[in-house]
Amino acid sequence: MSNKSEPAQDDALNFTETNLWNRIRGGYAIPNLDNALVTQQTNWYSNRIDYLMRIIQRGSRYLYHVVDALDKRGMPTDLALLPFIESAFNPQAVSTAKASGMWQFMPATGRDFNLRQNIFKDDRRGVLDSTEAALDYLQRLYGIFGDWQLALAAYNWGEGSVQRAIKRQQALGLPTDFDSLSARMPNETKNYVPKLQAVKNIIGNPEQFNMELPKLENAPYFTSVKKERDIDVHLAARLAEIPLSEFKALNPQFNRPVITGRNTTILLPISNAELFSNNLLNWEGPLSHWTTLQVNKTERVESLATRFGFQADQLREVNAIPAKMLVKAGSTLLVPKKEHSSEENIPQHIAEQAQLNLESGKRTKTLKLRASSRDTLASLARRYHVSTSDIKSWNQLKRDQIKAGQSIVLQLPVTNPGKHLAARGNDHAKGRLAKVTGKSAHHVALARTNKHGRTASSKLLASNSKRRKRSA
Repeated sequence: MSNKSEPAQDDALNFTETNLWNRIRGGYAIPNLDNALVTQQTNWYSNRIDYLMRIIQRGSRYLYHVVDALDKRGMPTDLALLPFIESAFNPQAVSTAKASGMWQFMPATGRDFNLRQNIFKDDRRGVLDSTEAALDYLQRLYGIFGDWQLALAAYNWGEGSVQRAIKRQQALGLPTDFDSLSARMPNETKNYVPKLQAVKNIIGNPEQFNMELPKLENAPYFTSVKKERDIDVHLAARLAEIPLSEFKALNPQFNRPVITGRNTTILLPISNAELFSNNLLNWEGPLSHWTTLQVNKTERVESLATRFGFQADQLREVNAIPAKMLVKAGSTLLVPKKEHSSEENIPQHIAEQAQLNLESGKRTKTLKLRASSRDTLASLARRYHVSTSDIKSWNQLKRDQIKAGQSIVLQLPVTNPGKHLAARGNDHAKGRLAKVTGKSAHHVALARTNKHGRTASSKLLASNSKRRKRSA
């Protein structure tokens, strides 16, 4: 069944149409939105034609594939423009909330749609896998709401948030279309569909905005090539006879300088696929210079490098380990192969399941608590001066919600022992002063005043009062 509001184009027309832009325009099926925000966003984009052209240049590698995938599912081709809004068609894009890839999947949502994430590969960035997952998700949302604008709002805001907004409107006897609901949406979601409409307007009528779209053929740019052995990324690009940057743009899911696994698919420009296969067949050198090391105890990169004869800087760089971080026991590191070592692949189970877990080099103490009904990850993070991602990592949480009574473990930094000693020294000094004057240390503290006549204890009360106000 088609999800378009109009019948899907005949496949024969898609093959005879030589202009990809015409194919996209011909498949527009999401009802147009016309309001002040659409006008504002259209003006914003139309005043930044150079920015739009850069997005088009970047997305030209992927656009045919997305349009074709939409047409095969009978989905509106307006959705092919969604990566303009999500990531500016940058498959390496990472948001502040840790959403990643062209379609901006959060880690947990990615796992829900079978996008694997390990140290070697993040399918959220893979062009093929992430596009299929995004279209699966959008189809599911359309099935829930029966409206593409609400489905798009849910893609950005979450289906639960949109469902609650609809229920509030229904309880008030008010309409539940996107325009009517938008007043209750956060600004990002409120502007989300208007941004897509703005790009649709410009792509639909570029002449109206003094813009000349670059010609895009209605034909695929890349093809899939399977490989059977581990191969270094730079060597794969060399054998394909394309720049390394172009290889990475087509294969952004690979996290490390080696592509692991049998039957692994890489994407190459159609014109270079046969070159790659022929060059690979005639290649006589090693295909990969990397293997793995299982870490059996938590330690510094420097000590690991010394023990196994590697360069610490190199280990940090290829494994993306920040300075002053410890590698936790059970982690897998990518390390250079020793000279004359075997050409065996990294074992498949390691390639698929390997994880790299790090912890701060600072001393920490474990605090266990039970969450109250008012606690959230964000409130706990603020209270204990840690990040929400750390709390999720320490407790192996996959979602951002916690329940009342749930046991939570925190790793908190230990105060500098020197400060404790200094504080104890001050306490002893106060005791000696009290002994000399015949007064308690408490009275000594009360007797101290600043030049404005305020006592130390009054300053403490004022400080506590300010802290309470801030927390309130």
